[in-house]
Amino acid sequence: MYALEMKNISKSFPGVKALNHVSLNVKKGSVHALMGENGAGKSTLMKILAGIYQPDEGELFLKGEKIVLNSPSEALHHGISMIHQELSFVSELTVAENVFLGREPRIGKSRIINKKKQNEDTRELLQRLNIDLDTKVKMSTLSVSDRQMVEIVKAVSNNADIIVMDEPTSAITDREVEKLFSIIKMLTSQGKSIIYISHKMDEIFKIADDITILRDGCYIDSKPATDLNHDMLISLMVGRELKDVYQTRTSKREEVFMEVKNLTRKGSFENISFTMHRGEVFGIAGLVGAGRTELVESIFGINPPQTGEIHMNQRKVVHKHPSEAIKNGIALVTEDRKQTGLNLAGNVRDNISLVYLRKLSFFNHIISRKKESSTVDAQIKSFKIKTPNRNMLVKNLSGGNQQKIVIAKWLLNKPDILILDEPTRGIDIGAKSEIYKIIYDFASLGKAVIVISSEMPELFGICDRIMVMCEGVKTGEFLREEFDQEKVMACCAGMTKGEKVG
Repeated sequence: MYALEMKNISKSFPGVKALNHVSLNVKKGSVHALMGENGAGKSTLMKILAGIYQPDEGELFLKGEKIVLNSPSEALHHGISMIHQELSFVSELTVAENVFLGREPRIGKSRIINKKKQNEDTRELLQRLNIDLDTKVKMSTLSVSDRQMVEIVKAVSNNADIIVMDEPTSAITDREVEKLFSIIKMLTSQGKSIIYISHKMDEIFKIADDITILRDGCYIDSKPATDLNHDMLISLMVGRELKDVYQTRTSKREEVFMEVKNLTRKGSFENISFTMHRGEVFGIAGLVGAGRTELVESIFGINPPQTGEIHMNQRKVVHKHPSEAIKNGIALVTEDRKQTGLNLAGNVRDNISLVYLRKLSFFNHIISRKKESSTVDAQIKSFKIKTPNRNMLVKNLSGGNQQKIVIAKWLLNKPDILILDEPTRGIDIGAKSEIYKIIYDFASLGKAVIVISSEMPELFGICDRIMVMCEGVKTGEFLREEFDQEKVMACCAGMTKGEKVG
């Protein structure tokens, strides 16, 4: 008997058949990986299991007993908990308040929340999971990785028998990944079942017992993880062999286009200097907290530097606001596309045309819808964005297609420098390959690209040069022919032999 059976599940949204008779069988005490490209239906299937969506067709069974889940609370009642890819927390509440949100302990039979017990229970959970966090700090003060760990604690606190983890490692460090795997092993040893969604192949083969593959909303296959390898899994996911994810190319490395001199913002980064050449893909490596994001946001004018200079085309520029950076030909694709890159309530057309509206208007304020639609349709085609039409709500599209929309929006403005902060986080191997091609094509036009990534193979695969940061300081710089994982990681950890480069 399986711990969970999902039989012939179908689900449609306007213009999209998200799931077409999909089945999933999960064993007790196992880690079952659910794999597929963005848009394959993984998250939709899991949202049905979590009671967020109701299926159009199909049945669910827990330990052989048929169940119907009409709401998330019913799923929790049946012992099903889900860690969402889009973190669901209340930023102005504390860690403890988020962990027990909606299930707060009360004082006696009153409606008064027992804050002391809430904090004690959360502290006990954190200690059991070996997570070092203060239960009384607000979520708004935490890093993305710490917020992710709180979501894991929340799921465990529900004492669920089935725990769904949707991209749980997309925003946490390698050390925290190992900690998560230890937690998973502890849970499965207690008979809990984990459904694990990730685009990181190495993780899957390290942690999964069984793997189910979906493609275009359809069930493809289920196999023990030991019966598959990396290439076989990719082939099942994309329906074809995917070779040369990282293309071999020769960087032009033309004249210096941008020079950053001793840029400093106290508490974030200090004395950072580097140059950017036309035709170059320039990577920035570092661990969480290294100051990479803060650096590029400062260059873009979100939080301007306190000291230092930026020169473009041998001319000093000052960006006190993003609008000034945009005028100078800089585009920034932020780390969190859902929070700062997209209007999720808007449609594809509105999102792509957002930074280009002036050029789509006449009399400076009246938008030409005809011109806007034709421009957006051209971007949809050029970037291979999978959407029924330009009027589809962005929130209904896969992560990979959402990311391509953000990039398509910025490239409409024809920038000279494209800054990409974690551009492939949480997207599948096929979409990654397409984004890498966008990067290569952009650089080949004599433009420049800055890529921040926590995935070392990605930086080594697409970059011509890599700068390394640790705790806000530049600790190394490597040309492609000098790339060496151990040396780069040593710089990431601040273990360089010489003084840190200023």
